[in-house]
Amino acid sequence: MLKKAMPPSHPGKILKNLYMEPLGLAIGDAADNLGITRKTLSMLLNERQGISAEMALRLAKAFNTTPELWMNLQTNYDLWNAGQNVVLSRIKVFRKPKTPPAEVSAKSR
Repeated sequence: MLKKAMPPSHPGKILKNLYMEPLGLAIGDAADNLGITRKTLSMLLNERQGISAEMALRLAKAFNTTPELWMNLQTNYDLWNAGQNVVLSRIKVFRKPKTPPAEVSAKSR
């Protein structure tokens, strides 16, 4: 289901290419404004770190977006990558039993 030909971009790549570079923002200046270390921002931009809920709030404020944008980018990225590694074919769907177990039906009377 999640196996697509092209993976979604890492949120750090989107931050770098669509927000920081067009604005001419230096990593140090952006990190200062976001209230984070230069190293933290660098790890995000270099796709070595994901976006937390706290970071999503900071980015949303700084770039006039929504926290949901950043969280959705991260979730899509994580789900796609997990879908490449998780074998779902051996997992069975839980089904509701056709008749309730004796212990449950006795208690409901």
